[in-house]
Amino acid sequence: MGSREVALKYAPPMLLSDFDYDLPRELIAQEPAPTREAARLLIADTERVEHATIRELGRTLRAGDLLVVNNTRVRRARLFARRATGGRVELFVLGRDTTPTRPWRAMVNPARKLKPGECLQLEMGNGALAPDWLVRAIERLPQDQRGQDSTPPPAGPCWLLEFQKVSSNAPPTDAELEALFESHGHVPLPPYIHRESDQATDAERYQTVFAAEPGAVAAPTAGLHLTQALLETLRQGGVELATVTLHVGLGTFQGVEVDDIRDHHMHREEYVLTPETVRQVEACRARGGRVVAVGTTSVRVLESAANAAGALQAGRGSTDIFITPGYTFRVVDVLLTNFHLPKSTLLMLVAAFIGHARAMELYRIAIAERYRFFSYGDAMLLTRAQP
Repeated sequence: MGSREVALKYAPPMLLSDFDYDLPRELIAQEPAPTREAARLLIADTERVEHATIRELGRTLRAGDLLVVNNTRVRRARLFARRATGGRVELFVLGRDTTPTRPWRAMVNPARKLKPGECLQLEMGNGALAPDWLVRAIERLPQDQRGQDSTPPPAGPCWLLEFQKVSSNAPPTDAELEALFESHGHVPLPPYIHRESDQATDAERYQTVFAAEPGAVAAPTAGLHLTQALLETLRQGGVELATVTLHVGLGTFQGVEVDDIRDHHMHREEYVLTPETVRQVEACRARGGRVVAVGTTSVRVLESAANAAGALQAGRGSTDIFITPGYTFRVVDVLLTNFHLPKSTLLMLVAAFIGHARAMELYRIAIAERYRFFSYGDAMLLTRAQP
């Protein structure tokens, strides 16, 4: 046995194959549960397992706990436009570029014949052409400059685009552009939800009830289960609510393509952690409560903003934190999360939180119990062992 094999044998699981599992296709949820709170909930720590529903969350959380949610808002990022030739083009808007003019980055498909300077006419949400909006193609980005959040869906190269309002000589404001996306765009459903188009219900159900800050191209899916009524019930039981913002990029679907996951480079995402949330976390610790992260995105913010002693620093930032088995959590005590793709960085985070062997055991239990997986699926509530 070589030295590398010996090291891997005694180190935390770091091979991609260690995070694989067989998932029956029929367990991939194509529709949300009839109501948000009707989703099933697997409750587990390092020893016990219980089966419940989201509406029973209150019997597991306790007075003094702090529920931390991601208040990002999913942008209707899928737009369609027409070339002068009549050809239809799909635009998947990723976000603003960092250059001074701040054009928009978007995946374009098909883009084989698109040329810099070409203007496209936007379609409205009903498929008719929008009379007052054009999109100008600026330049196609090289493969190595697209950014790690530019992976499918949809397939296609990444372009810099400029949105233009025909009736005005001034550049559109951010508010005008967000209104444009809301009125003309389509819900950016994940690639494993196989539909020709989004449905009217997706506009509500693929958005959390506390969504406030537009910018995500994928939902923080654990938060989809919560309702205002449930949050009020938790509040009455002594559970406080805090918010962070992390705009989920397409990198959340980015596959790991290396055998040794230590060679994987995470995508980078922007976040905001307010002084109020820092104060709430500190108060929670002082009273002996637990920090309950709703979703892996909330975990990424809290752990990225913490120093070695666990103290949080408020502010804006970006993170490419890659949490794998062996990671020492500094802030989060309990995690509410959906069931994640095989070999995904999200599953690796869960394995770091609850232990690799325990995580894979819980996934086997969930499959045997016919839980529903991924964005519109069920959830698990995990409590990690305290050091």
